[in-house]
Amino acid sequence: QLQASGGGSVQAGGSLRLSCAASGRTFSSNVVGWFRQAPGKERAFVAAISWRDGNTAYAESVKGRFTISRDNAKNTMYLQMNNLKPEDAAVYYCAASALPWVVVTNARYEYWGQGTQVTVSS
Repeated sequence: QLQASGGGSVQAGGSLRLSCAASGRTFSSNVVGWFRQAPGKERAFVAAISWRDGNTAYAESVKGRFTISRDNAKNTMYLQMNNLKPEDAAVYYCAASALPWVVVTNARYEYWGQGTQVTVSS
């Protein structure tokens, strides 16, 4: 299971840190990632990281502002979001994949958390 937390409401330019705790079968996953879905839009890739070697991938729209990291001892992944913009507002989902390399396609992720809401006001 994946448990996402840390969402909230901030003003533009503010910061939030999302957490995703993994348990159960998701221990066997190799890659964990964040996706987001705004109202009326499809779920979109945000960032991903490999549990094993720390390799990362980011969507172009968040590069330089968001940082994904993981704490293997705690089986927890984080997404530090800085300089938030109104267009970052969405429900953020964490997901896990058994593939051995970082992937950006949501169809490649087998496990999904429940989502956490991020609201950014201008």
